[in-house]
Amino acid sequence: MPFLHIVVITIIQGITEFLPVSSSGHLVLVPFVTGWQDQGLVMDVAVHVGTLAAVLVYFWRDLGQIVLGWIGGRWRRRDRRLGRALGFYVLVSAIPVILAGGAIYVLGHEMLRNPEVVAWATIAFGILLYFADRIGLTVREVEHMTLGHAFFIGLAQVLALIPGASRSGVTMTAARWLGYERPAAARFAMLMSIPVIAASGAVAGYEVWQQGDPIVTGSAALAAALSFVVALIAIALLLALLRRVSFTPFVIYRLLLGGAVLVWLYYVA
Repeated sequence: MPFLHIVVITIIQGITEFLPVSSSGHLVLVPFVTGWQDQGLVMDVAVHVGTLAAVLVYFWRDLGQIVLGWIGGRWRRRDRRLGRALGFYVLVSAIPVILAGGAIYVLGHEMLRNPEVVAWATIAFGILLYFADRIGLTVREVEHMTLGHAFFIGLAQVLALIPGASRSGVTMTAARWLGYERPAAARFAMLMSIPVIAASGAVAGYEVWQQGDPIVTGSAALAAALSFVVALIAIALLLALLRRVSFTPFVIYRLLLGGAVLVWLYYVA
């Protein structure tokens, strides 16, 4: 893969993975806009692995709380309980999408990778995000998470298997619908990404190992490293931004992007 192609998809992935605008949808649109060959699922997941490393680094305190919550030790009982619960809720939220994603992978994971699906999903789920953000209360933090809430958000995450829906977008929509503060919704959405991206990364790693192609492996490693840097910056900026503004700017972007793709598909191409 040309170096410029790698740089473009890693910047797009790093910026959009944790924004409610769909990183997978943007990656599907890259060959559509540029005329480049589709980078394929393995390269897509490689850049997801880079963003996984970014979320692990950024949320090291939350992960440390989860680990200490499970192993116990000389730590305050309340903190251990909260850490244990948070880790449990993250795992519960991942079950639906891992099962559904595995089924789609076996049946044919390329069937939804087309610009028309991306455009309609970008618009539809953007509208849902707008109404959830407007209607939802802002009274809950991550510490108020319950088993029922975690499972509900996890079910919503299944919709992210549609390119353009946005994993971050649908989980933040569900969390806002349940009344979670915007930064709290984003924080839990990012923590939820850890087991999901790890699972998809393991599948892609197995594919790369089977192919035994050092060029593909080297390109994937470079893409993962670059997306790690960009994603780390994007996480910090998003959480800072959501303390000051609503999700409306992201909704407007989704409507404009989806509309532009549909106009191109139906009236220009």
